[in-house]
Amino acid sequence: MDGKKCSVWMFLPLVFTLFTSAGLWIVYFIAVEDNKIFSLNAPERKPGQKHAPYISIAGDEPPASCVFSQVMNMAAFLALVVAVLRFIQLKPKVLNPWLNVSGLVALCLASFGMTLLGNFQLTNDEEIHNVGTSLTFGFVMCFLCYFGTFAVEFRHYRYEIVCSEYQENFLSFSESLSEASEYQTDQV
Repeated sequence: MDGKKCSVWMFLPLVFTLFTSAGLWIVYFIAVEDNKIFSLNAPERKPGQKHAPYISIAGDEPPASCVFSQVMNMAAFLALVVAVLRFIQLKPKVLNPWLNVSGLVALCLASFGMTLLGNFQLTNDEEIHNVGTSLTFGFVMCFLCYFGTFAVEFRHYRYEIVCSEYQENFLSFSESLSEASEYQTDQV
């Protein structure tokens, strides 16, 4: 693998996966340290003691809730960026675009769920929190592993964002992506 031919975009899916995983573990350790939840290796809890180590309970009170909100918001943003880039990457290659569009919609819903999950703590608004949980874990947990595989394909792509007053110049953005695909050695 030649370093000159690899794009920096290949690190985006890896950063997303590692950042999200590490952030959730940090929230867990903060909550254990503050005695909000018991640790995973603790013996059985007695009635009336600390809560089980659920991430929603771990991220329910400060300071863990602040870190949890930030982790989920950053994860939502990175997931959305990866989803859009993947959509753009596959757009010129797919014959039936419904699967590509479905993937983009699912990832957008999961990103929205992450923001709901992180910003509405369980004790403050349980209903909205649970909607966010359903969206996030229904869609993004399946995609966490999937995102990690994008690094191989992102290594040869060069994304360029051009701001212009004219509508037709924006459409040339997809043309520059097809030119970048000539550098790609792996087939989708």
